[in-house]
Amino acid sequence: MSDRSMDRVTMNLFGSGQPSLFGDDDPVGDRREPVLMSLNPVYYDLIWAGEKRHEFRRRFLVGQSVRWYVYLTAPVARLSAVIDLGPAVVDVPQRIAEIAEQARVGNGASVWEYVRDLDQAFAIPIQRVAEYPGMPLEQLRTELGAFQPPQGYTKLRQQPDLLSICDKVTADSPIREMTVTGH
Repeated sequence: MSDRSMDRVTMNLFGSGQPSLFGDDDPVGDRREPVLMSLNPVYYDLIWAGEKRHEFRRRFLVGQSVRWYVYLTAPVARLSAVIDLGPAVVDVPQRIAEIAEQARVGNGASVWEYVRDLDQAFAIPIQRVAEYPGMPLEQLRTELGAFQPPQGYTKLRQQPDLLSICDKVTADSPIREMTVTGH
């Protein structure tokens, strides 16, 4: 594939309307809410190992697909991936912990501890992941003037400068990519 063709394919992952990076058409791509969230590198590695198929959160968006720009926390400290998420499963903490346990034996207990004090929690299905060379924390701060990694999630449409940096990071071809199955 030529560099020009790859650019068109890569742009689709982020809403260009061209053929998908993953070899299929992605009609949801243009409607995904872009967010920035931090992720511990340990959990990121579990996604690539096929052991993590949901992201578990105490608060999240309801009823919509999301394009998650991933800031990997220390020791990596880098904006470096995009994960497409399906609409969240919103349920009582016990049910969310059951989803975690079904996905990876032993994980239900830690998810239960994380969400047990809530009326509802979120299990968000991971659909696709693409990793890029990325941008380290120091460069993010230089480009933006200031940058603090999010504790929860940041809606990027409300932060156009940050969204522009995310688009810049993902403009090149990914280092690796995969579709996640088995929800």
